[in-house]
Amino acid sequence: MTVFACAGCGAVLTAPLSQVALPVHAHQSYGHAMLPALMEPGTYAVDPHPSGPPWRLWGEITTAEAEAQGWYAPVHAVSLGPRGAVVIAPGDVRGTVLIPDRCDGYCMGLDGRDGPNLACTRCGRAVATRIDDCSLWQAVWLDPRAVRPLPGEPDDRAVLDWDDLQRERPGTPPVEQPGRWNPIWEAAAGAALAHLLAVSDGAPVAVPEGLVADVFGRALDALSPAGLPAKSVALGGPGLAAAAADILLVPVHPQTGKAWRPPREAAKASGGEVLGGDVSGGDRSGGDRSGGDRSGGELLAREPSGGEPSARMELGGGRPGRTVPLAADVWVRMAFPSEWEPVAVVGGVPEVVWRDDPPPLLPVGPFRPDSGVFLSTLVRLPEVRRPWLRSIYDQVRERPYSPPF
Repeated sequence: MTVFACAGCGAVLTAPLSQVALPVHAHQSYGHAMLPALMEPGTYAVDPHPSGPPWRLWGEITTAEAEAQGWYAPVHAVSLGPRGAVVIAPGDVRGTVLIPDRCDGYCMGLDGRDGPNLACTRCGRAVATRIDDCSLWQAVWLDPRAVRPLPGEPDDRAVLDWDDLQRERPGTPPVEQPGRWNPIWEAAAGAALAHLLAVSDGAPVAVPEGLVADVFGRALDALSPAGLPAKSVALGGPGLAAAAADILLVPVHPQTGKAWRPPREAAKASGGEVLGGDVSGGDRSGGDRSGGDRSGGELLAREPSGGEPSARMELGGGRPGRTVPLAADVWVRMAFPSEWEPVAVVGGVPEVVWRDDPPPLLPVGPFRPDSGVFLSTLVRLPEVRRPWLRSIYDQVRERPYSPPF
């Protein structure tokens, strides 16, 4: 496991932590209410992108400079700050105190607009930014210039294989009380939608009925260009039969950030032989259990749970195709919806049980992918430079809350 210490005085600033993938909704802004903590207790994630000052307006940099920072279409401003910000749950912070003159926010909490607002108790160095304002996932972001990782006790949290992952993480329900779509689903769909359009090559995209159509169908119908033969989409992943589709929606491992790969492709990547079963899940040996991917003390970011860039590979029936990453907690509910429905006992369920058991929540309106996550994902894909996809990006950027968003 890893603990983080002040780079100035060495004081310990966190509880022991295990590294996981950066959640796809890490930078989401949603609604106007208090949101829960972004990270599970005892975990941390690393943002691979630059963050914080200095900032430069888009018109002040060249195309080459922008692309060097991973931007392939216009944004308001580009961060030239450090990469590798570390995000943890607020409850895992130790030895810090708020900086009174940096505690501004938009509404009922802190939003980090004034820069780092937590200081090391021992030496007073600004080390982190607490975020807990309305619409934002509660988190503490450690400044990579102000902290350093230290090895801790051995990590007893093994990297789960796909079978164990499905047993231990039942997924995120698509609908919340009182009938609104879950914001985590909206963020995951926004990221996956960007990848779907990028791999479609400008063709319409046909999705299967059910939750996949509920989540992606409306947006794809509205955004996809017409005129070319449609490309088919199917769910692919552990526990599902191989699908003969042009594009597979596959789960992203929440610990490693790696997207599932068809067994034959996983074997090719590892130089092994396909012997049957799923050989692609995570690292069955547990991988690095020290709590972090580190090389010479430098933190290495894992792929965000929105996934690695989509890949070309051999899909069902030996046909070439593309995979699109989707957060595993969303994917599993799409792939196995019946497992989350009431199961009848022998002889049927007594009427009194049906009477007292609340019916499944139904959404009060159509699904709307998160436009902010969609744009922030699409702008970092080189495919956005294609004229037809750039047109979609510009359209959504100009009207981010128009249908289908």
